[in-house]
Amino acid sequence: MIRHEPDNTLCACGCQLQRIGEDVSEKLDYTPGVFTVEQHVRGKWACRQCETLIQAPLPAQVIDKGIPTAGLLAHVMVAKFADHLPLYRQEKIFGRAGLAIARSTLAQWVGQTGVRLQPLVDALREAVLSKGVIHADETPVQMLAPGKKKTHRAYVWAYSTTPFSALDAVVYDLSPSRAGEHARNFLGDWNGKLVCDDFAGYKAGFEQGITDIGCMAHARRKFFDLHVANKSQLAEQTLHSIGGLYEVERQARNMSNEDRWRIRQELAVPISKTLHEWMLAQRDLVPNGSATAKALDYSLKRWVALTPYLDDGAVPIDNNQVENQIRPWALGWSNWLFAGSLRSGKRAAAIMSLIQSARMNGHDPYVYLKDVLMRLPTQRASEIGHLLPHQWMPASLSRKSCKRT
Repeated sequence: MIRHEPDNTLCACGCQLQRIGEDVSEKLDYTPGVFTVEQHVRGKWACRQCETLIQAPLPAQVIDKGIPTAGLLAHVMVAKFADHLPLYRQEKIFGRAGLAIARSTLAQWVGQTGVRLQPLVDALREAVLSKGVIHADETPVQMLAPGKKKTHRAYVWAYSTTPFSALDAVVYDLSPSRAGEHARNFLGDWNGKLVCDDFAGYKAGFEQGITDIGCMAHARRKFFDLHVANKSQLAEQTLHSIGGLYEVERQARNMSNEDRWRIRQELAVPISKTLHEWMLAQRDLVPNGSATAKALDYSLKRWVALTPYLDDGAVPIDNNQVENQIRPWALGWSNWLFAGSLRSGKRAAAIMSLIQSARMNGHDPYVYLKDVLMRLPTQRASEIGHLLPHQWMPASLSRKSCKRT
């Protein structure tokens, strides 16, 4: 608080002025990062007669015998994986704040924290795979080749719950290639409904019982590009019909699965049937190999996968949910440039799984990670699920809840 008073409180008439009130205005200020030292003082207690000595143990830490607190570790993780600040930039920022922390040290902290958080990510994966409908998508990233100074293309795979699920979560997995075996290894014996694009890597799973659910947004994009390129009337008509399907989805967004199924049957099924028949008729009129034929062929070949959502209110119309969760990786890699190794990439995927899932559940990633990193060293393995983003409560609220029960 800064007070401002007149230099002279004597009135021109000679009387002393009296203070009768005040006006208050507020200004917003910011102080860059400030380091504080957290001292742990452990008293030594001894018996003068038998020389017994006791001392309270140090609290368990995420990095044993390390100097960073849970708060500092959470800040480094969120700055790197949520705010996309590479470690060399954080090193400079910390230096301006008065403390030099080498990026090699920061990298060690990230790696050790990722290892400690892995059990949470494994539990999050199990939670996602407990759902009957999930999304999947993949995006390329650059990774440094072992023993070389060159990078090669690796892939981040994202698996998320649907907008209609009671669980809000996404799990990332980094692999050295786009081979379908990586998706199969992640999904294991899961055999639900997989919302994805027309990538061949998922097809082995479909042969083993997974149901292929297509993405209407991908089909629409073919016609959108066609319309932008040459103002195609066929594309315009198709976009209008697909727009009708999305209008039904807007109406059904907040409905129960049963009500959503009902309104789709009433309004969307007739639109879909008419659109399919019209596409078949138009396909006979356009030459093979043309841009119009390619747009039509994509939808017609994928029609069986594009329409199951009409018969199940729990299934979304497109794969936009997971594509939105992939976007942070595109922002991140434009700043990080590449992953240093497969191991560091997997650590990044693990930490980002928790950060992005925390965001999906409305949590501040820093507050969430700090609390989790404080509690994780003493958390029972059987209660690890309490720290997952969709079940997490701050320690203070958790203690109050336990008292009430």
